[in-house]
Amino acid sequence: MAQRKVEALLEASAGQVVVISPRLTHKLESLLQAKRIEHRPRGYQRGDLEGAFVVIAATDDPDVNEAVWQEAHERSLLINVVDDPLRCNFFVPSVVRQGDLTISICTGGQDPALSARLRRELEPRFGREYAAFLDIAGALRERVGKELAGRARSRFWYALTDSGILTLLKEGKRREAERLANDILASHALKARGSARKKAPSISRSQR
Repeated sequence: MAQRKVEALLEASAGQVVVISPRLTHKLESLLQAKRIEHRPRGYQRGDLEGAFVVIAATDDPDVNEAVWQEAHERSLLINVVDDPLRCNFFVPSVVRQGDLTISICTGGQDPALSARLRRELEPRFGREYAAFLDIAGALRERVGKELAGRARSRFWYALTDSGILTLLKEGKRREAERLANDILASHALKARGSARKKAPSISRSQR
């Protein structure tokens, strides 16, 4: 449990993550060796929360968790005591990530097992093709902003999402997917220009 919380903090770009525990898992040891976390090889002691901003208590000792919560409460810190919603002033969601796609699942601390199960069910559904899709979409944003406006822009994004790009990416056809995305944008830009010409007022000169 503590390992998953540490990984979640690192994924959220937490500046400094300090783990207070007599032992570390193999994964946490590797993070320590990579200098991504700090480790105090002992149990919690009052005063350990000095300078902290976010605190997560994930021990299997209710008395220790209570003591951590008390100190965090006194210092007005953000505190999450695992499996104890009454000792939390924020909740850590289960997260599915693929590049810039982030799907968060939270049960308000009522059933962490349910959020974890839903995350496991969603992870196979949203594969690496979604990260690649958002890379392609992001590369088009500047052109879209210049060439489309209003409803035309909205229609383009829906057309891009509903196209076969995700299928192509899942099949490993990145180049074909990029070509299709550019073709869709070109088609919508052409329609937008044609529509603008139709709406432009005509000017006639009187004959002398």
